[in-house]
Amino acid sequence: MATGKRAGLLDQVPFDPMTEQNDRHQDASAALGEATVSRARIGTAESQHASRVWWDADADDYHRTHGDFLGVDSDHGEFVWCPEGLHEGDMHLLGEVAGQRILEIGCGSAPCSRWLADQGAHPVGLDISMQMLRHGVAAMDRVGKRVPLVQAGAEALPFADESFDAACSAFGGVPFVADSALVMREVARVLKPGGRWVFSVNHPMRWCFADDPGPMGMVASIPYFDRSPYVELDEQGNAIYVEHHRTIGDRVRELVAAGLLVEDIVEPDWPEWLDREWGQWSPLRGQVFPGTAIFCARKPG
Repeated sequence: MATGKRAGLLDQVPFDPMTEQNDRHQDASAALGEATVSRARIGTAESQHASRVWWDADADDYHRTHGDFLGVDSDHGEFVWCPEGLHEGDMHLLGEVAGQRILEIGCGSAPCSRWLADQGAHPVGLDISMQMLRHGVAAMDRVGKRVPLVQAGAEALPFADESFDAACSAFGGVPFVADSALVMREVARVLKPGGRWVFSVNHPMRWCFADDPGPMGMVASIPYFDRSPYVELDEQGNAIYVEHHRTIGDRVRELVAAGLLVEDIVEPDWPEWLDREWGQWSPLRGQVFPGTAIFCARKPG
């Protein structure tokens, strides 16, 4: 599960690798150098390259920061949908998973796929970052249980038509692809009739706000309808991080155009017991407006 515009404040504050916000990404900052923020549109190839470069460089820091919450080192994995802590074991958004062949898109180190396997499913994890996948392999090696992992992008799924009973993505590939409508069509293609497709993303309204868990993050200052992606560039002008924005309506239209039926959009409340901050997620913001949207769709049949 990956979340949030990395530098946090878009064009409002220059990227500073010495700030506390970016200290969580010190390995990536050291490897990739100082970055500048852009709002230029970029295509699939450049977007894929940026995601691969960034998540390879940030994999170690990401797991040091979030590994416990995500259950990466759990013997059986965990399936956490979002920073609000919704767990598939409680939500059952995928329905009955035992015996089902399930594709996880943007699996990272695959704690969700490992949890699904422990529930009797037959998952396959897909991610664009080899370093993230290596963390998953290391976790599986410790317990001797393996889930198939594939390195590939979400816009060209390397699977046959109607080869999965369900597909899921917990803050995985969807926000990081240039053509998310193509992802929806690809998922529809590989799903069997009746198959579910459930994915969680930053709630689109969060695009209006700086990624700050405190008071600065309570002020809407970025147009909701500006679909220019958030891009970070290295000193040579190459994209090293990208995040794309779509509105709620955009997401629904993409699903419908792919021939899928939208069954629910879950907007989690901030739980009273959770006092943890995760980037832009915090009790302060979570009590006022949603941080996550979980789209639940199904292929007819």
